[in-house]
Amino acid sequence: MDDNLSAAVTETFVRLHDEGIIYRANRLVNWCTQLNTAISNLEVDNKELEGRTLLDVPGYERKVEFGVITHFKYPIEGTNETIEVATTRPETMLGDSGIAVNPKDERYKHLLGKNAKHPFVDRLLPIFADDYVDKEFGTGAVKITPAHDPNDFNLGRRHNLAFINILNDNGTMNGNTGKFEGTKRFDARYSVVKALEELGLYVKKENNPMKVPLCSRSKDVIEPVMKPQWWMRMRELADAAIKVVKDGEIIIRPESAERDYYRWLGDIQDWCISRQLWWGHRAPVYLIHFEGEQSDDGDDKSWVAGRTEQEAEEKTKAKYPGKKFKLTRDEDVLDTWFSSGLWPFSTLGWPNKTHDFEKLYPTSVLETGWDILFFWVARMIMLGVKMTGQVPFREVYCHSLVRDSEGRKMSKSLGNVIDPQDVITGIPLQGLHDKLLLGNLDPKELNNATKFQKTSFPDGIPQCGSDAVRFSLVSYTTGGGDINFDVRVIYGYRKFCNKIYQATKYVLGKIDQDFVPQKNAGRTGKESLSERWILHKFTIAAKEVNQALADREFQKSTVIVYQYWYNQLCDVYIENSKAIIQDGTEEEARSAKDTLYTALEGALTMIHPFMPFLTEELWQRLPRRPDDSTPSIVRAAYPEYDASLDDPASEAAYELVLGASKGVRSLMAEYSIRDEGKLFIQTYDQTSYETAKAQLQSIKSLCGKGVGSIDVLSKDDEKPTGCVVFAVSSSAAVFLHVKGRVDIDAEITKAKSKLQKASEIATRQQKILNDPAYQQKASQELQEQERKKLADSEAEMRNYEESIHQFETLKLE
Repeated sequence: MDDNLSAAVTETFVRLHDEGIIYRANRLVNWCTQLNTAISNLEVDNKELEGRTLLDVPGYERKVEFGVITHFKYPIEGTNETIEVATTRPETMLGDSGIAVNPKDERYKHLLGKNAKHPFVDRLLPIFADDYVDKEFGTGAVKITPAHDPNDFNLGRRHNLAFINILNDNGTMNGNTGKFEGTKRFDARYSVVKALEELGLYVKKENNPMKVPLCSRSKDVIEPVMKPQWWMRMRELADAAIKVVKDGEIIIRPESAERDYYRWLGDIQDWCISRQLWWGHRAPVYLIHFEGEQSDDGDDKSWVAGRTEQEAEEKTKAKYPGKKFKLTRDEDVLDTWFSSGLWPFSTLGWPNKTHDFEKLYPTSVLETGWDILFFWVARMIMLGVKMTGQVPFREVYCHSLVRDSEGRKMSKSLGNVIDPQDVITGIPLQGLHDKLLLGNLDPKELNNATKFQKTSFPDGIPQCGSDAVRFSLVSYTTGGGDINFDVRVIYGYRKFCNKIYQATKYVLGKIDQDFVPQKNAGRTGKESLSERWILHKFTIAAKEVNQALADREFQKSTVIVYQYWYNQLCDVYIENSKAIIQDGTEEEARSAKDTLYTALEGALTMIHPFMPFLTEELWQRLPRRPDDSTPSIVRAAYPEYDASLDDPASEAAYELVLGASKGVRSLMAEYSIRDEGKLFIQTYDQTSYETAKAQLQSIKSLCGKGVGSIDVLSKDDEKPTGCVVFAVSSSAAVFLHVKGRVDIDAEITKAKSKLQKASEIATRQQKILNDPAYQQKASQELQEQERKKLADSEAEMRNYEESIHQFETLKLE
């Protein structure tokens, strides 16, 4: 192992042991019989069972029964009485050393102070009272196995019971179990029940919801076992780690991760750092063997820590002057998370005062998965603050985990592991099947995995490209729950990549080969309304995407850049520019091309971090601005907010144009008017009236075929009769004359349905805006947006009410 990293581990252990933070204790640990080592609580997965369940356990040919509670009886010494107890682990009765009852339970008061007789080993079990026992649960009598159960451990200490270990390290029963010695633990489970039946002591078994602790690596069932191990006191370290986050020295994102961080550190228990493995950093601590004395390896006083054996000897001589001794180094290694917790500073040369450590510590941002927030991140913070006096980093960003489309963890046995390279290049179904054969799946798992692949990828995985994969993953990153990874979503973004390509191809086709862009990306003053609109949208998108990235709201950043590309640049401005370039004056066409270039160049650089390969290829084909020698889009300036392009008045005006043309198309399609459509745009303020009049030709060009005439009405004009209505906003509405061309009764029904929906929206918006909590927490900008939604829905209601009134009038004519 790296000498400096080993030195960092040794330095940390010795210092913390000398301070009493690391100590030796004989306590219950999570023992994995497959790995033959203790593991931490964080390495244990609790499997929830609703009742009787047969589970596969490593090392057993047949499945083992869990999720049941077994009732049996203990004989009372010197009497014909028995006392009934219950357990979910019958084999642990071989380690029972007492029976507890509630002191207020009248059923057992006469048995207090007496002993139960163990049926299989020569052992008496004292019957005692403790308030811990719930007399209403089960039989009200609880068998106590102090050496194999956390709750029983505490009761055993409180009542001075015997701590009887019944397991060997490999999961077989040891010499304390009598005739069951050498039997595998879960075979002993069935053997014990059978032996109880033969003695007439078995009562029954029932379904019992429970949790089964499993080793996260081996999937073995964890056994609580007493072992002398090295432990670290965590309360003091956790309090310091909580403080640096609360004081703002470290920011943890998202907020859900920060809440989990506080919750875990608030409930933290001492950490068992001993591991019985062949690899790892060996504990730098030595057992003292005094001449003529027996050493107790479970007593912390029998150990001395030292950076070297010589240092350990000197410490022992100073602590026990004049005594003869020998030292033996502990063979256990340390939990890998102990050394990993030192990573931010040990990799910079600590404990030496190196140039790297002095200049680069603390670091800036740690990006990691939320699943190791406790395993690693919290420990780095605790050990960093303790050992260096500084936080290890200023910010932590926890990303989501990738699961399959059904939300399941990816597993080779399920066949749902997706190789990103297969999504990038594509792979046929048979290719997926062939990959399963490269693993070591048993026939049953192979069959299940094959079935899943056939169901999920019947045609294989289509080629999506690396940019689509990258964009998809970022768009999934909400900073909250896990990602349900769906190839269909990625393929959708592949089509988006094609949209970007086609848009760039269009722009390159419209600008001349000798086209030289403007020196700067600002406005020239010659832009049409649609140009001012797209430039406004671009600068607002730049502002919002930079803020989203700074706030680590990556999913939001993809929404912003997608909307700008797809909904604003491609669907609106590029379409509208065609008429200007084709039919406009030379000056208008040049202005439209300049705007196209600016909008496209900005769009490519804006989306570049999300789609680096496609954007580099397309950007290289664009002509450069004068004096711009940037060699690659990687080196190009990222778009920033430009106040000179921010034009809310032009935005509002062009949104009216777009809204009106949309209203025309929607009404004509809904009422199947294919020619000679007679339309009116009624505006409700002077600005909207002037905009509609000035942009009437643009509105007509965006409406498509079938429009006969469009008249613009002011707020003072009468509402047109015999019409249906489309509410554009609170400032305008579109009317289509349908008298004599539609079924009046059917239109009244439609209008009433739309009125109902608009009314529901208005009621919902009113409720949101009147909520005191919302008024207090929501920004003024957001509240203003909600108020606009309310005003639009109320205007929509008025228009539908007027339409219904007009249709009712038409029926009377």
